[in-house]
Amino acid sequence: MKRVSFDMEFIFRASPAILYTFLTTPACLVRWFCDGVDINTDVFTFTWDGADENAEMVDDIQEERVRFKWEDAEEGEYLEFRMYKSGVTNETVLEITDFCDDDEVESQQDLWNTQLQKLKTECGG
Repeated sequence: MKRVSFDMEFIFRASPAILYTFLTTPACLVRWFCDGVDINTDVFTFTWDGADENAEMVDDIQEERVRFKWEDAEEGEYLEFRMYKSGVTNETVLEITDFCDDDEVESQQDLWNTQLQKLKTECGG
């Protein structure tokens, strides 16, 4: 199965600072992304349905970008969140880059749409 990257874009009323907090702190991550999270230096252990997955935060620019590399990811793969204010609308844009098998893109996009609706609810839009 071929691995591919895909990008998605979401519009928020919340500021980049608020989004950054929801992407990097355990108390906020469990509200929309995972069941549990533990951080040891730059390694985040995310828990879903009792299963743990480790990801190293390999890039962190406060209020701009967060990039994780999953422990079992293939070379060159990552999960990245980029956020910025639109100069035209003054809304916050959150861009996500993720990787999956080429036959799973639609289901992964559906999953991200669901998760990001939770995030919008939790952070006030």
